[in-house]
Amino acid sequence: MGLLNLFSKPAPALVRLPSGSFTVDRGGHILVATLPSSFPAARVQEIGRAVLEAFREAQAAQLPLSELVIHYASLKISAREMRGGAMIYLAPKTPITPLK
Repeated sequence: MGLLNLFSKPAPALVRLPSGSFTVDRGGHILVATLPSSFPAARVQEIGRAVLEAFREAQAAQLPLSELVIHYASLKISAREMRGGAMIYLAPKTPITPLK
């Protein structure tokens, strides 16, 4: 049975959905964030990179895109273009309630 443990992957850690905002510059560097420190910085950078890429592609296609709203099943991401950078807001769709 020990041989089977070599091939099993560890379960990914669950992360509480964030509520807050952050600003990225043209290069994708995070300038200011109000997100909880428990939310992984790699995820924040990944979201920022994807938003900036969407704004750049819209500009290259000559589409006037200044705001982007993405609805997931339990998370809403809103972003506003700011001179090459972006202000990005993350909000869970259900209010955060403390566990009893």
